[in-house]
Amino acid sequence: MASEGDRTELTQPAPRGTDEVTVLTDGEIEVLGRMPWSSNATYLVTVHHGDIEARAIYKPGRGERPLWDFPSGLYRREVAAYELSEAMGVHLVPTTVLRDGPFGEGSVQWFIPADFREHYFSMHETRPDLHDQFRAMAVFDVIANNTDRKSGHCLLDPDGRIWGIDNGLCFSADFKLRTVIWEFGGEPIPDTLLTAVEPLIESVPLRVSTLLDDDEVAAIIERARDLLDDGVLPEDPSGRRYPWPLV
Repeated sequence: MASEGDRTELTQPAPRGTDEVTVLTDGEIEVLGRMPWSSNATYLVTVHHGDIEARAIYKPGRGERPLWDFPSGLYRREVAAYELSEAMGVHLVPTTVLRDGPFGEGSVQWFIPADFREHYFSMHETRPDLHDQFRAMAVFDVIANNTDRKSGHCLLDPDGRIWGIDNGLCFSADFKLRTVIWEFGGEPIPDTLLTAVEPLIESVPLRVSTLLDDDEVAAIIERARDLLDDGVLPEDPSGRRYPWPLV
């Protein structure tokens, strides 16, 4: 099992300008250990590519626990979430690729070194300078229909950038948004984020749609249209749209 120390930094910092997609796609995967507290098989790995050794998170499909409300293949949704984040230009999801690995096909995601004592609740309270990034994540989660945005799924890297991880429970055709990010509900969506959403009312990028079912792709377009029509971040008057556990 990976130790806490294994979770804090890269084996060797990747050089600036490194093509993370190439490293994750073409590198050789070495499994270091299974991540604790994960309901599905999730492994901390080192990816070796030339002189670069980068930490990553590997989630093989064969290690998924069956769910009644999601089909198998959550690892493909991890990749779809990354591709959607890139297509929208919000860049909130760490680089994630689909590839074969030691335990079969799965997602491999660039590891984010972070202070794991911090999470959404602590950062929202003490770091108002991060609120705009959380607004962007709130918009992204509506479009992706994230059903599991826990507080601990929000990571702060050493450069002050917020990342959203564990995005496998996304893209259901039925609206199932469950998130801890409700403090901005009712606020007008900033123009920059409306601009990021607007292209999705016409079509969903192929790199996203090929990973999902047709009804799930159609639902992305519908959610984008609804969000643009409303022009505000959604609220939860029921108080029931929270994941569990919260952190």
